[in-house]
Amino acid sequence: VQLQASGGGLVQAGNSLRLSCAYSGRTFSVYVMGWFRQAPGKEREFVSTINWSGSSTDYADSVKGRFTISRDNAKRSVYLQMNSLKSEDTAVYYCAASRSDVLQVVSSNYNYWGQGTKVTVSS
Repeated sequence: VQLQASGGGLVQAGNSLRLSCAYSGRTFSVYVMGWFRQAPGKEREFVSTINWSGSSTDYADSVKGRFTISRDNAKRSVYLQMNSLKSEDTAVYYCAASRSDVLQVVSSNYNYWGQGTKVTVSS
């Protein structure tokens, strides 16, 4: 299983970015997918997660109402639409896949990780 995150970049506060994560391997649709982020000097933190069908999602309080997670199982991809970006959203963003059948907010419950894509929000 391989995960490839993309879409990061430099953006001004208040603007938007859309991150993508492409999955390669077996049976993408069975995995719970998640996004985490790690800011410089900080621990990796949960951002969002989505179940296999896309019918259930969860978000960190810090991004609720601004970020939207989605997935396209046919394209083996998961996305994170980030709106109204703030300087505190600056981090490396990682996508991850979990073999669990319930949403996961803890990083240790994820089995596979992508390499990360850097998001920098300038104020």
